[in-house]
Amino acid sequence: MVERVLVVDDDTTVRDVVRRYLEHAGYEVELAGDGEQALRLMAAGEPDIVVLDLMLPGIDGLEVCRRIRERGSTPVVMLTALGEEEDRIAGLQIGADDYVTKPFSPRELALRVSSVLRRAHRAYEPRVVRDGNLLLDVAAHTATLDGQPLQLTTREFDLLAFFIGNAGKAFGRAELLERVWGWQFGDQSTVTVHVRRLREKIEEDPAKPRRLSTVWGVGYRYDPCSID
Repeated sequence: MVERVLVVDDDTTVRDVVRRYLEHAGYEVELAGDGEQALRLMAAGEPDIVVLDLMLPGIDGLEVCRRIRERGSTPVVMLTALGEEEDRIAGLQIGADDYVTKPFSPRELALRVSSVLRRAHRAYEPRVVRDGNLLLDVAAHTATLDGQPLQLTTREFDLLAFFIGNAGKAFGRAELLERVWGWQFGDQSTVTVHVRRLREKIEEDPAKPRRLSTVWGVGYRYDPCSID
């Protein structure tokens, strides 16, 4: 099946260029010029991924991203202005999976879309891992805590699966970017934001994490409670 991309940007030139590159890469593309139109299109039919500009008229990109997350786990790639770090971090905190800064290479954006979709649809080996009250079904791409479903983005799930699969080992942010994100270069604050979001979802007290520990001067380590 052809994967469908919803591109949301108020700049008609950007929309047209991105559409042409994504269609050339084999995707079906829908376009929206503002947040309200984007949400209407999503209500009519869920896309496989959303390319979302944060600076939109009316309902801004952050609010659109928040509503997408309320609906489910559709991957989101943000478009942010160069130097707007606070907006980028806010988007990641809400649950965006990746970002590209403007001005950007349309070819790079197409590669980022492909990478996020590949991770979202990755064929995992059937494996269920339990760590106390935390259950991760890698094959089904689901996670529960105390029997309640965890709403994890694709990137959060990938990061948690990586940590659990390498429990007891410390990893630096640069290494996590490369091994989980597939980036050899990138903003390491991306990892910090995702670790913070995971702690908010899996830790009883995120300020005093028991599972996802900070290793000062190194990075992070997953300390299992009781993996079967």
